[in-house]
Amino acid sequence: MAMMGFLFSAKECCEMEYLIRRELEELLLDLGDYRIEAMVKKAMEERYKSLFKMYSRFVSPKELAKYIRNKRPY
Repeated sequence: MAMMGFLFSAKECCEMEYLIRRELEELLLDLGDYRIEAMVKKAMEERYKSLFKMYSRFVSPKELAKYIRNKRPY
């Protein structure tokens, strides 16, 4: 696995934070949908974990707490 570094301006950081937040919100909604198959939800869960880690680098712990997912069986 390769590590990459990026330099963002303050405006770009705000934009990245917004994009990740919107994606996390969408994933949280979809993960709660009982009509979605377990196999698809597993892939969505992996994406959620990745985005959550990225989001944690942009926001405070208080803001991050809003997107902590309660694990529920599908």
